[in-house]
Amino acid sequence: MKHSCNQEETFTDGQRLRLLSYNIQVGSTVNAYRQYITKSWEHILPSSGRMENLSHIARMVSDYDLVGLQEVDAGSLRSGFINQTEYLADKARFPFWHHQTNRKIGRIAQHSNGFMSKFKPAEIYTHKLPGTISGRGALCARFGGKEESLIVIILHLALGKRSRMQQMSYISELAQEHEHVIIMGDMNCRSDSPEIMTLQKKANLCEPVHDLHTFPSWAPERNIDHILVSPSLKVESIHVLNHTFSDHLPIAMDVILPDTVRLAAS
Repeated sequence: MKHSCNQEETFTDGQRLRLLSYNIQVGSTVNAYRQYITKSWEHILPSSGRMENLSHIARMVSDYDLVGLQEVDAGSLRSGFINQTEYLADKARFPFWHHQTNRKIGRIAQHSNGFMSKFKPAEIYTHKLPGTISGRGALCARFGGKEESLIVIILHLALGKRSRMQQMSYISELAQEHEHVIIMGDMNCRSDSPEIMTLQKKANLCEPVHDLHTFPSWAPERNIDHILVSPSLKVESIHVLNHTFSDHLPIAMDVILPDTVRLAAS
């Protein structure tokens, strides 16, 4: 594993945050490639085991301060018309949450990103991302004052490289306007990919540890889930959690903010 962040700030009494990024595959478990076929109906119809699995996820994420979710459903047939971000926030006792629906398939599915926080965002905003096929977005939260803000961006990028490059360029333009940034999500590309390197270079972000494998959860061999941060944030730890509630494993990071940035609970 390669370490790539150079810490530039002095941290005397900075606020500590626990971050988590997780593609939950709409609460459906997969333990082998063949189950993508045998359990494909769960992406259309409700499943009796989904709510129990979501309860497991809620208990796990409750230990964190800021959580970015990918492949959540905003309330359709397959989820039993339950907004999964809201459900997880309620069960895990997150007072603040938001979802961004990027692709609606009638009453069958509402593909979304989700965000849960124990701190009150000053602002939530969303962006539709470019790409050959529409339906990808960025969910953004701003914390703190306007002059000293922390920006958190949740992503789930395209499968195709050309679209991912377009999306990374777009996100880079958003991120480079801010000094303190966290970007996390399922980016569908490796740490050494041109897409990730574009984001790091253009937005002055770093990935503290490369090659953390998160997919598939039952035998992880690909590192496609990432958390990147500005050099102004001190990274204390980053690791993959061995929780197989999805076809991805969650990735967690502990950071310390600069003394000038403070997140408030209310």
